[in-house]
Amino acid sequence: MSLEINALSKHFFQGETKIDVLHDLNVLVKSAEIVAILGQSGSGKSTLLSLIAGLEKPNSGKIIIDDVNIVPLSERQVTQFRANSLSLVFQQYHLISHLTAIENVSLPLEILRTSDAELRAEALLKDLGLGHRLHHFPNQLSGGECQRVAIARALVTNPKVLLADEPSGNLDIDTGEKVMETFLNLVRKHKTTTVIVTHNENLARKCQRSFRLKAGQLIEINW
Repeated sequence: MSLEINALSKHFFQGETKIDVLHDLNVLVKSAEIVAILGQSGSGKSTLLSLIAGLEKPNSGKIIIDDVNIVPLSERQVTQFRANSLSLVFQQYHLISHLTAIENVSLPLEILRTSDAELRAEALLKDLGLGHRLHHFPNQLSGGECQRVAIARALVTNPKVLLADEPSGNLDIDTGEKVMETFLNLVRKHKTTTVIVTHNENLARKCQRSFRLKAGQLIEINW
């Protein structure tokens, strides 16, 4: 599934001062492509990801996912579209503390009333090397293990587009390298169109294309 962004702009106001975050931004991410977006803190990377996910509305422009422009959709329509087509991986994991690893991963499938939710969750957790941690709660898992659970939860619905916001940000270098390698192998295996927002240049170099967000524009990086 492709992702096309046309003339996207987003601004905020601080008092009477207008802050332009994104300005006339354009990019095409091809189906099954893995793209990284780099940029300084405050450059608008997370805002861009929120717009693509339909969590925020732009001031102008189009966000076209699988030939559907999500910008004019109602909140209910966007929520339904996101449930069917998109998944997100957050830096802070956002696991539900009173659910075990397998329950956290099964939850999106149960919401969609999928009959084999637990089997699919177990298989994906085993792929991520967590077969021995299925019934552990988040407070019993390491940071790297929590991130792998979060990745499994995002991938278990076989999303057409995956958005990841600083997925290695809370991990130490060694753990981050291992978790991100597993993550990239899985999205390649499932041919998931993936956009990763990151400060990690090593991770960005492993993606098919990389961009730097600067002055509201995406500039492609030629490593």
